[in-house]
Amino acid sequence: MNNNNAGRRDFVKKSVTGTIAMSAGLSLAASLLNISNANASETNLSGNPAASNEKEFRMGVIGPAELSLATSQIAKTKATNKNAKEFAGFELTEAIAVTGVLTDLGTPVPPMDAKAKATLAKISNTPAGPEFDKAYIAAQLENHEFLRDLAANYISKGKLAGAAENQGRHLATLSLAVFKEHVAITQRILNELGGK
Repeated sequence: MNNNNAGRRDFVKKSVTGTIAMSAGLSLAASLLNISNANASETNLSGNPAASNEKEFRMGVIGPAELSLATSQIAKTKATNKNAKEFAGFELTEAIAVTGVLTDLGTPVPPMDAKAKATLAKISNTPAGPEFDKAYIAAQLENHEFLRDLAANYISKGKLAGAAENQGRHLATLSLAVFKEHVAITQRILNELGGK
């Protein structure tokens, strides 16, 4: 095998891993956490999600990945609906990957705000069964809607200068497809469960 084929294979492998990873961060916490912006001040996520640069995009994803990891670990054992349980398994795998990738990139993890703590407590304390499944999937839907909008906002800024910005834009572009897919999947599951 020549170096070009090996290089392409490594690039595709890293891209797929990154996409899978980002989709977890792509999970539950973004809409629930106050994420630090590039100046390390807290950002209110109740409005329109925004990221002006690659660093803000990464920082907007790391908190969700951490909370998704915790809630999906719980859902993996407590979810009773087959689709909710399957989704939890995918989210858990993604959250493990995304936290690893973002940590390697030096992305700091913001502290959970009161709403995120309350969501984690609700997921932890709700007994296994239909109400648990609804609570978990509803939180996933809300988070993926936020992440979809965060990625779309960052991409809409146009091409920014620098290698990091190019990589961040590529990652956001790949992730946006996953965010949209997860919004559709969680909406479908929630409808099946009699929610929303």
